[in-house]
Amino acid sequence: MTETTPYDADRARFTRQALARLVLCDHAVDVADSARGLVATENDPDTGPGGRVSQAFQLVELAQRALASAVIYERERGSSWSEIAQYLGIDAAEAGARFAADLDGWDKAFDAPYRLDETGRKRVPQLPTAAYDPSWACDQLDLWARLQRIDRHQAVSSGLVMAAPEEESSSVTP
Repeated sequence: MTETTPYDADRARFTRQALARLVLCDHAVDVADSARGLVATENDPDTGPGGRVSQAFQLVELAQRALASAVIYERERGSSWSEIAQYLGIDAAEAGARFAADLDGWDKAFDAPYRLDETGRKRVPQLPTAAYDPSWACDQLDLWARLQRIDRHQAVSSGLVMAAPEEESSSVTP
């Protein structure tokens, strides 16, 4: 599919490293918000048997998604499998094998950022939302950081590695 979307030019302003970092930030917000739901005890009487286990299990799943995003980000910024593996407590080959599918999906999504749905009329993004629409993600993540009272006005967007102007124009296909 070679047609462009309004998001393509916007996405071209960001490096793949920056897009991966936005996805990691987005997934970290999901983890933080999910963990917050386990803190308050006020609604415990209203929670059915096993309900808090369900919440904790969801938190683990979100954390695993954040871990995969962190690995993708580290690979995009040039970290070796050995460097990543040391923090996972496994060897480099095992780390590469463990996250191969995640990296493959990330790479394929850049080749085809969207696919058509079953009707053939609606585009379905293949990239995570934060990478598909990075301007929206920056706004949302900066707002989340401000609401959490993180000091910097643009706590997320100010630290991203942006594409050089020549990279922008070459990565958008008319």
